[in-house]
Amino acid sequence: MSESDQTRPASRQGFAALGQAFTKGKRRALPVAVLGLGLCATLSLTACDDPRFGWMRGGGPRDNTPGGYACPRPPDMFQAQGFGGQEREIRYFRHQAFGNDFFAQLELANRYNATNAADKNLEDHIESSVWLVMALANAEGYAPLNRAADPRRGGTMASRYDKCRDYERARAYKMLDTELSMMDSGERDKVRDRVIYILSTMGPDGFRTLARLYDDQYGPMGEPADNPQAIRAMMRGGDYGMANVRSLFERSDVDAYLYNYKAMETGDVGAYVLLKDFEKSAPDRAKYASFVETKAKRWVAPYEFYPPEAPPGGVPHSDESRPDDQAVYALSRMEELPFVHVVRALNYLDLLHTECEGPNDVPKQTIDGLRNMIGLPGGDRMTYLDRLRAIQLAAVNGDSKSQLVLAVMYSEGVGVEVDYARAFYWYQQAEKQGSPEARYAMSTYFDLGLQGVADQNKAEAVVMQLDSALAGFRPSVTRLQAVLNQVSRNPSN
Repeated sequence: MSESDQTRPASRQGFAALGQAFTKGKRRALPVAVLGLGLCATLSLTACDDPRFGWMRGGGPRDNTPGGYACPRPPDMFQAQGFGGQEREIRYFRHQAFGNDFFAQLELANRYNATNAADKNLEDHIESSVWLVMALANAEGYAPLNRAADPRRGGTMASRYDKCRDYERARAYKMLDTELSMMDSGERDKVRDRVIYILSTMGPDGFRTLARLYDDQYGPMGEPADNPQAIRAMMRGGDYGMANVRSLFERSDVDAYLYNYKAMETGDVGAYVLLKDFEKSAPDRAKYASFVETKAKRWVAPYEFYPPEAPPGGVPHSDESRPDDQAVYALSRMEELPFVHVVRALNYLDLLHTECEGPNDVPKQTIDGLRNMIGLPGGDRMTYLDRLRAIQLAAVNGDSKSQLVLAVMYSEGVGVEVDYARAFYWYQQAEKQGSPEARYAMSTYFDLGLQGVADQNKAEAVVMQLDSALAGFRPSVTRLQAVLNQVSRNPSN
């Protein structure tokens, strides 16, 4: 189905005015679990404990020499042949990793760690740490899968698959602690922010994982506190104590409550039950309720989309998050956005050097240039996602007009899901650069106290409207007079 076939009628008044001013469904589709839990269905569960398939302790990620205990990997998944093979591999693993595939996350961490000499051009220790955290926080890596009586342990229930995952997690913990030990606070902040962004794209499950990362009743990476790898990581001193890992997500009841609340806001029924359990799990937690509710209304993810940074010569990082049904519908509404705003964004990014009336007029060179900047492969036609990313990228890089457009998009649910906190954020960014339109829009937030994003403050609203009018934003002049007349009739306001 073409994009135009997916559009639905909706109001265009907000964008019409903007043009004149300056001329939830449920989760994503299931990922293909090539490297995930289907692994042992292919190789048989017994293979997971077969030393012929393991790595040597301390060996490389693709070292299949006998004696190790790691889970096996399908060998044909690792070596894409021909020109651009490495790039295709990385894009494949990123797609699977964003779908929360435990083994793809481990493999990405190994690639960015440059464990293998062939990956030296990909070396990026921040990105490696991100995927180590994601793997360690992934329940796929520690939740019991299959249990069988182990006669060597007197009949204790044990699974060979559980054993090989334990080995993978123990190794990942050591790698992560080493990576973090070489980072300054700014680099650690980048690791934390990227993890928060990825998990925030995963709906209620992602927010619940974030809550566990900050909850002191769980292990360092949100696993059960009695998990063997968590116990070793939490030990003080000794061979297994991992102070760097423990300090990455400082324990905080407020943050744990906040992310449980964000999970509940998605409409997930189970998240509401878990939120109530969280409140009862410690004596003082319930007292944060009103404070956290206000904080949650103003929460925004650390990034507009995943930062497309990359080491010199490496493949740019791409955002492979899976949109839910509401996000897909919002993206389909990009047809409502006057294309002139996309053209302005492309011009700001210095990607367009010709006149364009519509998406079909955009040169392939421009499309390829845009996609290179956001870490995606080139294409022949400009999609809705391309249009959205052009405006987002221009806004992130300081274009006040794109910031204003993006704010309106968040207000109306065009291209992106409705998010008043995010809309207010982008109005603020545009207003800081002197945009009278943004200043006037912000005044309506203070006038109404909309959705708890901005506290009601009529005096502040009048001041901002006055500033906007004096700056020459004509649509606010008559509205300003009406507000001033209302205030003069009722001084208590």
